[in-house]
Amino acid sequence: MDLLSSLPDEVRCLILSFLTTKESAATSVLSKKWRNLFVLVPNLDFDDSEFLHPEEGKRERDGILQSFMDFVDRVLSLQGNSPIRKFSLKCETGVSPARVNRWLCEVLQRGVSDLDLTIDLGYGYSLPHELFVSETLVNLKFKSAFGIHWWTGAEGTSLPMLKSLCVYSGRFFCDDNFQELLPCFPVLEELQMSNMQWMDVDETVSSSTLTTLHITGIRCVNPKSISFDTPNLLSFVYTDFVAEDYPLVNMKNLSLARLALRANDDQIKRVRGPNNDLLENDVVLHFGNVVKLMNGIQNVQELHLCPDTVEVLSLCCDSMPVFNNVKKLLIYSDEGRGWQAVPVLLRNCPHLEILIFEGLVHHVTDKCGDACDCIYRKDKGRSLSSCPVKVVEIKEFGITMKEKYMIEHFLDYFSCLKEMNIYVEKDGVTQIMNNPEVSKLVLDEMEE
Repeated sequence: MDLLSSLPDEVRCLILSFLTTKESAATSVLSKKWRNLFVLVPNLDFDDSEFLHPEEGKRERDGILQSFMDFVDRVLSLQGNSPIRKFSLKCETGVSPARVNRWLCEVLQRGVSDLDLTIDLGYGYSLPHELFVSETLVNLKFKSAFGIHWWTGAEGTSLPMLKSLCVYSGRFFCDDNFQELLPCFPVLEELQMSNMQWMDVDETVSSSTLTTLHITGIRCVNPKSISFDTPNLLSFVYTDFVAEDYPLVNMKNLSLARLALRANDDQIKRVRGPNNDLLENDVVLHFGNVVKLMNGIQNVQELHLCPDTVEVLSLCCDSMPVFNNVKKLLIYSDEGRGWQAVPVLLRNCPHLEILIFEGLVHHVTDKCGDACDCIYRKDKGRSLSSCPVKVVEIKEFGITMKEKYMIEHFLDYFSCLKEMNIYVEKDGVTQIMNNPEVSKLVLDEMEE
C-alpha cells in the first residue's frame, strides 16, 4: 500500500482541498480508498476554463458546457448536506445563469463562509438575493467583466459575519449610498470596490471596524463632499474626481495611503491659472479643500500620489501638513502634469527614508520649485538638500538627456543619499538599468 493511501481520510481530504475539484475528482481512479473521497472535501473549486483545458475551441463543441454543469451538479449532489467552507466558481457565457444561482443558493444553505466568484454571464445576470442575507459568509469576492448590480433590495441586506468584501467589475452599481450600506456589515474589516458607480454627490464612509478601504469611483462630475470616518483604517487606496470639500477625514492609525484624485485637462489648466480668472461657480475654486484630506491622513507612514493629485496639491502648498511619520513616498509622474507641490512635500516629510519616482518626465512650470532641474533658480536644490532621504528609486526611466540631468541634480543635492536604483522597461519587463553612461554617473557621484 502506498504511503498516501495509508493516511487517515481527514488528512487525505486536507491534501485534496489544495486541488481544484476537477483534479481532486480524478483521484477516484487510484483505488477503492480514494473513490469519491473528494466529495468529503469542504473546499470546492470549479473553473469552466480548467474543465475545458487544454483543447482550443473545445468550448464551442455541442454538449461540452452541459458536461461542466452536470459535473458541478453531480459533485454537489454526492456531498449531500455536508458543510462547505469555501466555494470558488469561475464561469463564462454559455453556462446557465439559473444553474449558477441554484449552486450558490445550495452552498449558502450549507453554511459556506468563503465565496470566490468570477462570473461573466453578460449584463443581464443578477446574483441571487439569498447571497445578501447570509448569516455565515465571512469572505466574499466577486469578479466580472460586466457591470454588477447590488441586489435592488439593498435596504434589507444583512451580512452579520462578513469581514471581507472585494468586488472587481466593469462597473459596480448600488441604489444605496455608503451611509446606508455599511451598517449592513457590522464587522467588516476589508472593503475593496473597483469601478464603483457613486449614486450621490455627497457621501460619507463611516465604519469603526474597517482596516482596509480600496475604492475606485466612477462619476461624470466632481462630488460636492466626501467624508471618511474610519478611525481604525490602516490601508487607504482611493481613486475619484476631486471633491469640492472633505468635511471629515478621520484616519488616525493609517499606515498606507494611495491617492489618485482625478481632474480633467481643462480643470488642470485652470488650476495653473490665477484664481481671479475663475468664475464664481467654478468647481476648481474649491480644489484647495483637498488639504482637509491631507490633514486627515497626516499620520500615514507610506504615501503614494498620482500625477493629478500632485498637481492639485499645488493649490495648498502654503497649508500642507507635516507628515512626521512618512518613511516612504512614491510620486507618479506624467508629462501633462506638473511637480509644483513636490518641493513642499519633500520639506514636509522630515523623516523620509525612501523616495520613489514612477517616471521623471513632467509638465514644466515656473512653480516646479527646486525639486527638478528644469528651470534655473538661485535656490537650486534647497528642498532636496534638506531632505533626509537615503534611498531613491527611479522607475520607467526613459534614458533621455533631460532625465539624466535630473538624476545628476538628485545626486548633487540629496545630501543624505546612500543608494540610487534606476529601472527601465524592456520587452514589458521591469529591469534594473544597465546603461554604462548613467551607471558611471551614479557610481562616481556616490563615491565622492
